[in-house]
Amino acid sequence: MNFAFTQEQEELRGRVVTFAREQLNPMLRKDAGLSRPIWQACGAFGLLGLSVPREHGGLGLDALSTAVALEALGYACDDMGLVFSAAAQLLSVSMAVAAHGTPEQKEKALLPLCRGEAFAGHAMTEEGAGSDAFAIATTASRDGDHFVLSGTKSFVTNGTVADHFLVYAVTQEGAGALGISAFLVDRSAPGIRTGAPIDKIGLSRSPACSVYFEDCRVDAGSLVGRLDRGASVFQESMLWERACLFAAYVGRTERLLEETIEQTRSRKQFGKSVAKNQAVSHRVVDMKLRLEGARLLLYRACWKLARGEASAADVALSKLAVSEAAVQSSADAVQLHGAMGIAEDAGIARHLRDAIPSTIFSGTSEIQREIIAAAMGLYR
Repeated sequence: MNFAFTQEQEELRGRVVTFAREQLNPMLRKDAGLSRPIWQACGAFGLLGLSVPREHGGLGLDALSTAVALEALGYACDDMGLVFSAAAQLLSVSMAVAAHGTPEQKEKALLPLCRGEAFAGHAMTEEGAGSDAFAIATTASRDGDHFVLSGTKSFVTNGTVADHFLVYAVTQEGAGALGISAFLVDRSAPGIRTGAPIDKIGLSRSPACSVYFEDCRVDAGSLVGRLDRGASVFQESMLWERACLFAAYVGRTERLLEETIEQTRSRKQFGKSVAKNQAVSHRVVDMKLRLEGARLLLYRACWKLARGEASAADVALSKLAVSEAAVQSSADAVQLHGAMGIAEDAGIARHLRDAIPSTIFSGTSEIQREIIAAAMGLYR
């Protein structure tokens, strides 16, 4: 059992940290939104194509190396919303197209997505189909050489700026997961309308909105993967997202721990550093314990994914541990920073707001526990 990263992975980590600090963060301070110049900078560096095969414009990294890069980005980038948007596009859209798309889809969409020349949104969630993902009501009816999409998708990440949508729709009524198909749809297709940006608790730079498909007519070449087999496309992309995206939260939690150690060591009350109080030091130790335990579970899940061995339970354990550690440690940091913890200028409360959604998106903590319980044989 080898716990060491390769030299290439260590160098990758260092390059991402330097890029985020020296290029991304200055741009983020000047631009409040998810601008195309920022996106193009991410693409030019390779962040939007980390795990995409080289022949389609990516870096061709395996899941563990992808996690190393995203962990470094979560650690060094000042805005978690940007990190989330980049990772969500890469793992839930680009990887699905790379694995299941046609040569024409890869040529048309994948290369621009990797380069940062285009945005993409993942359109699966609906108002009545969140945790029950395959209970979607959006339909895609066959009409000759075309499909006609009708329905509404909710909380589509990057939806307000997306040039492409990966849309999941029912193509066989009553078949459940065996009657869903995936489609790569251009924003320019007739019958697409996007709603207003959703004002979220955190990840504010990552725009999300509802997307309305009103008799949206697309050609049959928009189908990603096999007809009625979209559930497998979705499940495969979720393995990537739940495993690798949460590496960014490992990086952010490590950064938060460092900030909390510095704060508690430098702040003095009653004539001594507050870190010398056992109630404080033990709380910081708990932050460290949660971080390292979650990190190991994530590395294991990504290592197994890279080897083609990862199960849904492996990834669920990782996602659950990382997301809940991020929320609890952020709450602890707010408490340990005292009054500064609730001051907007200090930025600590923002860590908590960005962490809270992590227990909801990509499958709630409750869903992850269901996956793990089933794998343990509790429901036999």
